[in-house]
Amino acid sequence: MDIPALQAVCISHAFGGTQVLHDVSLRVEPGEVVAVTGPSGSGKSTLLHLLGGLDTPSAGEVWWADVRADQLATEQRARQRARFLGLVFQHHYLLEDLSLLDNVRLPLLLGDAAPQAAAERAAHLLDRVGLMDRAAERPGILSGGERQRVAVARALAAQPRALLADEPTGSLDRANAERVAGLLLELAREERTGVLLVTHDESLSAQADRSLHLLDGHL
Repeated sequence: MDIPALQAVCISHAFGGTQVLHDVSLRVEPGEVVAVTGPSGSGKSTLLHLLGGLDTPSAGEVWWADVRADQLATEQRARQRARFLGLVFQHHYLLEDLSLLDNVRLPLLLGDAAPQAAAERAAHLLDRVGLMDRAAERPGILSGGERQRVAVARALAAQPRALLADEPTGSLDRANAERVAGLLLELAREERTGVLLVTHDESLSAQADRSLHLLDGHL
């Protein structure tokens, strides 16, 4: 059996004496898409922060493939995050003064990829999301849906083992949400990237391989 792309083992977390997550365990296999749903305040954002190494759990373990992330020092964790994880947020966070091609290839260059190889990989992904003909343009002239498609390409550029998506279609109209969701899931499965996505969008969670519900910190 493959090593899980992403795994949480009995993680709990508290803020100021208030327990936010209770003994949560999950695993995401390579190429698998897992949705996490739940009402506001159920602990979804906290769970994503812990899985992304932006915070450490009060108890339990977080694994990125075969690396135990919660035990890493801050600098080591940042390096391993860049190696193992891709991130897609509700807002695209593209760099406005870079071209689309440069936005997508930036994670590769930060990971010491050769410039030509990085450019070829970025061009391939922009083509897959239907924007290669606009590779030299800046994000400012794109629609919201187009920007989010570039953000998906950027998140997958370095071929991460897992991708964390936080309401990736939350800021889009229905037509754009459906297109972005379709591209995200299709590309992740093609690339054998495990995906954990947090969403309120029932049509998006229905496309996942599994859907988990978080309520009052319990999965």
